[in-house]
Amino acid sequence: MSFKSRTKIKALLATEPTGQDVTVMGWVRNFRSNRFIALNDGSTINNVQIVVDFENTDESILKRITTSACLKITGKLIASQGSGQSVEIQAESVEILGDSDAEKYPIQPKKHSLEFLRENAHLRFRTATFSAVFRIRHTIAQAIHKFFSEKGFVYLHTPIITASDAEGAGEMFRVTTLPIDGSAPRNEDGSIDFSEDFFGKSTNLTVSGQLEGELGATALGEIYTFGPTFRAENSNTTRHLAEFWMVEPEMAFYDLEDNQDLAEEFIQYIIKYAMEQNADDLKFLDQRLKDEEKSLPQDKRQEFGLLEKLEFVTNNKFERITYTEAIDILLNSSHYKKKKFKFDISWGTDLQSEHERYLVEKHFKKPVIVTNYPAAIKSFYMRLNDGCEEGRQTVAAMDILAPGIGEIVGGSQREERYERLVARMEEMGVPVEELSWFLDTRRYGTCPHAGFGLGFERMVQFVTGMGNIRDVIPFARTPKNCEF
Repeated sequence: MSFKSRTKIKALLATEPTGQDVTVMGWVRNFRSNRFIALNDGSTINNVQIVVDFENTDESILKRITTSACLKITGKLIASQGSGQSVEIQAESVEILGDSDAEKYPIQPKKHSLEFLRENAHLRFRTATFSAVFRIRHTIAQAIHKFFSEKGFVYLHTPIITASDAEGAGEMFRVTTLPIDGSAPRNEDGSIDFSEDFFGKSTNLTVSGQLEGELGATALGEIYTFGPTFRAENSNTTRHLAEFWMVEPEMAFYDLEDNQDLAEEFIQYIIKYAMEQNADDLKFLDQRLKDEEKSLPQDKRQEFGLLEKLEFVTNNKFERITYTEAIDILLNSSHYKKKKFKFDISWGTDLQSEHERYLVEKHFKKPVIVTNYPAAIKSFYMRLNDGCEEGRQTVAAMDILAPGIGEIVGGSQREERYERLVARMEEMGVPVEELSWFLDTRRYGTCPHAGFGLGFERMVQFVTGMGNIRDVIPFARTPKNCEF
C-alpha cells in the first residue's frame, strides 16, 4: 500500500472540483444514514464529506465505519450537493486501516465536558476543540521563533538541570540519583551529602533560564530561550502548571522602556500571526465561547467575543501605569469600597489575580503594563530605581496584564551595578558565592540590559480563549496528577 498518493483534507477543501481522482486518509468523526462519512485528518478543523454508495459496498465494511475508525478513501472530488461544504468525495473504494470499537470508544460524537476530556487527554486531540487548540499552539511556537529570528536574536538553549534557583522562591523539583530509602550518604550534621550525587552537588529542574540567558546577552547582544520550566508549587488552579514552557528574551543595551516596547510588539505579532494562519480554528473557538457564554448570567459574560478581543489587543496600544498608580486606582474603585476584593490592597502588597483582572477588564478594558514595583516583593536581579521616596524603594520591573488571565509577562531592567547587586543578594539571602559566575557579567564589562518571561501556555490560553491552562498543554502536570 502506498501512502504517497494521499491528499491532506486542508488542501482538498481548497481545490476546484472537476471529478478528479483523489485519495484521503483520516479518522471518522461521524457516519450517518449509512451513506455520509465526516472524515478528518488533523490538517484542518473542517471535515470532508465522503458519500458512500452503500448499495454497492460490502455490508461487512459498512459495519466497521464507526466513530474514530481510520479509513483510506479513494474516489472522485465533486462539487457538494449539500450545504456546509463546497466539495465532497464520491467514494469508489473504502479501506479500513484501523477499527474502532464504537461501544468502548470513550469520546462519542456528542458534547463532552472539558473535565472528562482532561481525563482522556490521550484521545482529546481527536475532538474539534482540541485539534484547534493544538494547531494554534504550534502556530504560536512558530511565531515566537520567527519574531526573534527576524530581529536578529540568538536562540539559546539554557539547561533544564541546574544548581541555581533563579527566582529565589525555593519551589523546585530535586534531581538526584541517590537512594530515597534512607540509605543516602550523610554529612556529620545528618544532612544528605550531595557530593556523592551524580553532579557532586544538589541540583534541581530549572525554574527559569534567565540567569544563563543574561550570560548569553552580555556577549551575543540579544538572545531568547524557549523551553520547559518547572515549579513545585502546590497550586491547584486554572492558571498554574508544574511543568510549563517559558519564552525568555534577554537584551543588552535595553532599559525598562525598550523592554516594554519589545514585549508589546511581541505579543501583538504573535496574535496577528495566529489570526492569519489559523482563521478557521479561531472562528470555531470564537463560536464555541459564544455558545458556552449563553448559559452564563449577563454579568459573568465576557465583554468581547474571542475574535473581537484579539483584534482589540492587536489594534490598540497597551496602557502603561506605575504600580503606585495601580494601587491608587484600586483603592479608589467602587469594587474596593464595596469590599468585593477577596485580598486586601495597600502600597507594598503584591497584586493578586483579581486586582490585575480588575485593572484590565473593568478599569482600562485593554492590556496594561504595570511598572516600578516595590523592591521588597520582587527578585534580587531587578534594577533599583534611583530617587525613591522614603520607605518606597522600587525596582525597574514590569508586568503585562491581559484580559481573562491576569499576568502574562513579567520582566525588568536588570541590576547591572555590581555593588548594588551584591548588596541586594545579601539582603535577600541569595548565596553570593554560588552565583559568582553570574556576577562575572557585572565584573567584566557590565552594561545596561533587560529581559522578560512570557508564560507560553498563558499566551496560548489568551489566543484560544480556553479557561483552564490544563487545556492548552498536551499532557498537564499538576499536583497529584502525572498521567500519560
